[in-house]
Amino acid sequence: MTALAASLASHELWLFGETTPLPGLAELARLLPSSQLIGESVMLTDLTLDSREVRPGSLFCATRGSRFDGHTFIGDAIAAGAGAVMVAHPVDVKIPQLVVPSVRHAIGRVASYFFGEPSKSLEVIGITGTNGKTTTSYLVESVLSRTNRNVGLIGTIESRFAGLNRPSIYTTPEAPDLHRLLADMLHDGTESVVMEVSSHGIDQHRIDSMRFEVAVFTNLSPEHLDYHGTMEQYYYTKARLFVPTLTNLAVIGTDTEWGQRLASQVAVEHVTYGPGPENDFIVSDIELVPQGTRFLLRHQGEVTQLTVPILGAHNAYNAAAAAAVGFVLGVDSDDVFGGIEHCHAVAGRFESIMLGQDFQVVVDYAHTPESIRSLIETVRLQSPAGKVILVAGARGRRDRLKRPELGRAAATSDLAILTADNPGDEEPAEIVAQLLAGTLDVATSQIVVELDRRRAIELAVSQAEAGDTVLIVGRGHEQSLRVGPAVVYLDDREVARSALAARMLG
Repeated sequence: MTALAASLASHELWLFGETTPLPGLAELARLLPSSQLIGESVMLTDLTLDSREVRPGSLFCATRGSRFDGHTFIGDAIAAGAGAVMVAHPVDVKIPQLVVPSVRHAIGRVASYFFGEPSKSLEVIGITGTNGKTTTSYLVESVLSRTNRNVGLIGTIESRFAGLNRPSIYTTPEAPDLHRLLADMLHDGTESVVMEVSSHGIDQHRIDSMRFEVAVFTNLSPEHLDYHGTMEQYYYTKARLFVPTLTNLAVIGTDTEWGQRLASQVAVEHVTYGPGPENDFIVSDIELVPQGTRFLLRHQGEVTQLTVPILGAHNAYNAAAAAAVGFVLGVDSDDVFGGIEHCHAVAGRFESIMLGQDFQVVVDYAHTPESIRSLIETVRLQSPAGKVILVAGARGRRDRLKRPELGRAAATSDLAILTADNPGDEEPAEIVAQLLAGTLDVATSQIVVELDRRRAIELAVSQAEAGDTVLIVGRGHEQSLRVGPAVVYLDDREVARSALAARMLG
């Protein structure tokens, strides 16, 4: 383990050095005018929401979630050495406590202050939207890296900087982890940070008190409605990123009605990208080529043909977003276009698995009806004579109402194999039954149910013929899934390789 990886694991970061005084509990109380300090002020060594990560002198923040209430873990935090607790109501403990109306509302502001407000010393680019966040973030990183900036990345797949990386747990880390990571990036010489900003991250105040130089809106389609309730509320949550208190500049995709609405309402300086002539960056003439996706980008009277090395028409828009970010940050056009055309492939995003077979196998993270339809359309354009064989499922405890529509999208393939996808506490058969409900009036597709995901992938590979495409969607880069209380190691890419190898050996 590297020194940095070890420090990340133990939270022993540079801010804890003697040269950088850490705030005490009374200082945090002054930061929150509606708070009440009970007990004596103490100096703090760290900040965490997880009682399992408490170290001696930490401030344990007892947040309430959908499944657990952090107040029930205060005893564990104290046993681990917590120096103080932040709570939503007074509790019977012998250590100091900071009582606030809502711990969740306070945590972003407290975390930013605690770690020295690092985002205000960094050039932070935040990317939000339903689809395209990860690919766009890698494209922006590639563009900025061409300028010799030291660039950090925070997102769904990984967080990385200074040549080191670690897998991500959340798309947008919890506030203490996020601001701690930004502080460590700043200390290590990072100048720009490209980060994905999820709707949960916004709604749960993880990014409060941050400063974004640029915020990007990719698109919006139904997702997380089990959490947000309605599309209107989902849109409102995303729109909260695009306010002057958080963001200096905005880049907005207008290929959905929600992007058009945001562009008409946003109160910060902004540019738009999309297919229409009213946009600042106009995308047209999209075509799929062996090298990826080719398109024309029009900006300020100039027309440039670009090839982004990632297949899919939607990636023309992701590339346009990255180009717009580069231009608003003053990056030279050669570096903007070079960064787009030389971006490395993104793990689990149209990732091709080839062992010399005469058909294509692709693993992708697509998990919404819109992204699955788009992926199938992309493959049909690429290989019009071949069949599309799809392996798809839906996650447990998430977006139950969209499952029939997801099933309907899956049925636009020639053979849809419906299976488990991280079912968690739900019964996989019940999830698939809801997917099937969307296919009852679809006569053009063959539907097969195979609840074991490994066998579903093996079945898909066994059914493919020359010129066909096997699409394995929903999990992309992920390497484990939860079935009941058990966490099962399963990487779709590895399973596909094994199935291909077995087939080729006969």
